[in-house]
Amino acid sequence: MRVLVIGGSDAGVSAALRVRERSPETEVTMLVADVYPNFSICGIPYHLSGEVPAWQDLAHRTSAEIEATGIDLRTNHRATAIDPAAKLVTASTGNGSVGLSYDRLVIGTGAEPLRPPIAGLDNLGPDDGVHLLHTIDDARRLDADLVRRGARQVIIIGAGYIGIEMAEALVNRGLNVTVLERLDTLLPRTLDRELADEITAELVRHGVEVSCGTTVDEIQRDGDHLVVTADDGTRRGDAVLVVSGVKPDSALAASAGVETDSHGSILVDRRMRTNLPDIWAAGDCVHTHHVLLAEPAYVPLGTTAHKQGRVAGENAAGGDREFAGIVGTQVVRVFDRVVAATGLRDTEAGAAGYESLTVQTTADDHKRYYPGATPIQIRITGDRSTGRLLGAQLVGTHGAEIAKRVDTYAVALHQGLTVDQLLDLDLSYSPPLGSPWDAVQLAAQAWLAAH
Repeated sequence: MRVLVIGGSDAGVSAALRVRERSPETEVTMLVADVYPNFSICGIPYHLSGEVPAWQDLAHRTSAEIEATGIDLRTNHRATAIDPAAKLVTASTGNGSVGLSYDRLVIGTGAEPLRPPIAGLDNLGPDDGVHLLHTIDDARRLDADLVRRGARQVIIIGAGYIGIEMAEALVNRGLNVTVLERLDTLLPRTLDRELADEITAELVRHGVEVSCGTTVDEIQRDGDHLVVTADDGTRRGDAVLVVSGVKPDSALAASAGVETDSHGSILVDRRMRTNLPDIWAAGDCVHTHHVLLAEPAYVPLGTTAHKQGRVAGENAAGGDREFAGIVGTQVVRVFDRVVAATGLRDTEAGAAGYESLTVQTTADDHKRYYPGATPIQIRITGDRSTGRLLGAQLVGTHGAEIAKRVDTYAVALHQGLTVDQLLDLDLSYSPPLGSPWDAVQLAAQAWLAAH
C-alpha cells in the first residue's frame, strides 16, 4: 500500500510517522513545499530574539532522522493538483513537475497568513522592510533585513500570540517596538480585558508602545523609513511586521472536490476523513471538534495538528481511531509574565448557549511564608445551572507553574468536571511549590462562593 502525505509540518509528519509505526510495510512518501520539514514555527520568535541562536535548531527532526524511519521525504515538492479519481498528485519541483500515485492520501497543507486590508501592503514586501511571519524562510528574511537596515524601530501590526512573542523577542534584541491592535485589547481571542490589561502593563514596563483599538489604514515607504498611518496618527519605523492571524491553506484540496466550510476549513469527521474516499486531512487546514461546542471550530494550534495528524495516519494505515477534540489550551510567556487560557470565556460560553458566570480571584503560587511567593490571577467560567467548568484564564509570574495549572483545568474540561469537582482533585503540595488548596482550587472556591 502507498500512503502519500502532503505537508511536512506538525500534522504531516505526525501522520507519516504513525503510518510507519502501525504499518511498517507501507510505502510512505511525504511532500514538503520547502526545505524545512518538521521545523518548529512556534520557535521562530525565540530564534529571532537570540535565545535559540541557530535556526537549524528549530528542527524537531532532521531530514536524515525522518528518512531513517523509512519515509520517502521529497523536499521542494509543492503539490499543485490532486486527481481523486486517478489517485494522482501533481507536484512542482525545481526541475518541472512530477506525478505521484497513491492508495491513500493525507492532506496537511496547514495555514497561510492573513493579509489585512491595508492600503499599500500588497505593493510592499521583505525587500521594502514589510514582513509577514509564518515560515522559516520568513524568519530568515526578517533576521537578515533587520541586520541589513541597522533597524532600531519596528512596528508590529497584530497583538495575538505571535505579535506579543515577537514584541518580546525584538525588545530582547535591543530594538524599539510599537504594537498596534485593531481590537480593544491585547490577546483579544484569549483573555478578557481584566487580564489583558496586565499584559499591556508588562509590555509598557519593558518599553513597548501599545495601542489597541487602532486600525491601520496605510503603509508607505518614505526614503529609508516606512510610514504607518492609522486612525490614531502616523508612525515611522525601519521595518513593519504584519501578524494578523492565519487562514486555512485549503485551495488545493477544494479544487479536487474536498468539501470546505464558509471559512475555508476542510471538513473532516472525527476520524479525520474528508468527503472523498481514501483522503484524510489534518492540522491548520481543517476545522476541529471542540469539546464544549456543538459545532466544529477553527482553532489552529500546533498541539492540535500533532494529534490530528496522528489520528489521520492511524486511520490511513487501516486503523479506527477518533480525534478526541480540543478545549483550546494555550500558554505564552511575555517577559516576566505568563498567560494561559483554556476552554471558553464568558462571552463565548454565553454565545454557545451556556448560562455562564465568570469569577476572578487572586491566589499565591505557593505558601506565603516560604520566600518568593507570587500572586496568580485566575478567572474561572462555569455554568450557573449545572456547575460545569467551562473555561479558565491565568496570568502569573514566570516560574509560578502557570502552564501546569492551566493543564489541570484542561484535563477537567476534557472530563466534563464541575467547578465543585475541582476541589476533589488530589493535587501535589509542598510549601515552596504550592498550597494544600492549590491556586486552581482556591479559584474554584471563589467561583462557588459567588455562585
